Amino acid sequence: MPQVVLEDYNLEAAERRLCVDALDIAGNIVGAAQLLGITRHAMKRRIVKLRINWPRPTGTQAVAPSPSPTA
Repeated sequence: MPQVVLEDYNLEAAERRLCVDALDIAGNIVGAAQLLGITRHAMKRRIVKLRINWPRPTGTQAVAPSPSPTA
């Protein structure tokens, strides 16, 4: 798995980045969960919690939502 370089110490942004990268590499929820060492159910919870658009239409990239003002 490639190294991930984080721009800041925002834990939610880091978790989102790892989940999106794992989904892109694996191509499915089960594979992404295996890459991250979590269960499929935990991966689905993170997709919902972090508002990751999955499954994505073919040929589109993930776009991070704007940060919440209550960060």
